[in-house]
Amino acid sequence: MTQIDFQSRVGVWWTSDSWSIRDVRSRAKEVEGLGYGSLFYGEAFGKESLTQAGALLGATERLVIGTGIANIHARDATAAEAGSRTLSALHPGRFVLGLGVSHAPLVEGNAGTYAKPLATMRTYLERMDELSDEVEPGAARPARLLAALGPKMIELSGTAGDGAHPYLITPEQTASTRELLGPDKWVVSEQAVALTTDREVGLRRAHEHLHMYSQLPNYRNSWLRQGFDESDLVVGGSDELAEHLVAIGDAKAIAEHVQRHLDAGADHVVIQVLGDDPSADPVPALREIAPALDL
Repeated sequence: MTQIDFQSRVGVWWTSDSWSIRDVRSRAKEVEGLGYGSLFYGEAFGKESLTQAGALLGATERLVIGTGIANIHARDATAAEAGSRTLSALHPGRFVLGLGVSHAPLVEGNAGTYAKPLATMRTYLERMDELSDEVEPGAARPARLLAALGPKMIELSGTAGDGAHPYLITPEQTASTRELLGPDKWVVSEQAVALTTDREVGLRRAHEHLHMYSQLPNYRNSWLRQGFDESDLVVGGSDELAEHLVAIGDAKAIAEHVQRHLDAGADHVVIQVLGDDPSADPVPALREIAPALDL
């Protein structure tokens, strides 16, 4: 497999668009100090992915930084390949380029065209591969992971990429992803967590988290493939959907849920802390969870 130097099997997923980059860099150092192996983040309405990666890589020493995901409609394939090679040259084994097709409402809302996601991604990866070896000669290309939910995109993540970065999935879907990819590709699964022993508080956080995603066709289709039905796809998701997709409980319960993904075949799991305020600092919860994860 393409090298990724994870220092532990559990990392963090945190989109910090409302934070200053200086404060994000400070939190990244804390995440590294707690023993987490990575920091992944999304790209939708805020910071530019590759610029942020450079800032976070420069602020840390061992932490793997991953785009989870970089929207392929936000930059052309040549820019994505050249930028990622530069980051890899400066920080070998510590940068992961997660790529995704995003969602029709988001792409078309920015005057883009969203059509044939699988073919679009395949063409994008082919164009990345066309960039001359004279760009960062001798530097290893960073691992490319695809935001793969459906079977065809998962297969593409193995044939044209280095693995998959699935989001909002059950451990059973991690197992299905591993089965489709085989043993020699990366599976980095995201897991949302609500650190609370109050089930109602946990469910409220989970429903708030799922509110936007439950209105996006890509996720709705993914959940149907995972065995849920239309009754689970109400805005914010049903309680059953919420409890399957979000680990609710104390640190021990969260660690057990993370372990289910690892046992199902994930190489690495990134946890996303859900609080009462989406822009809240995740580090206090990460500090409480870390001992249970045996980082």
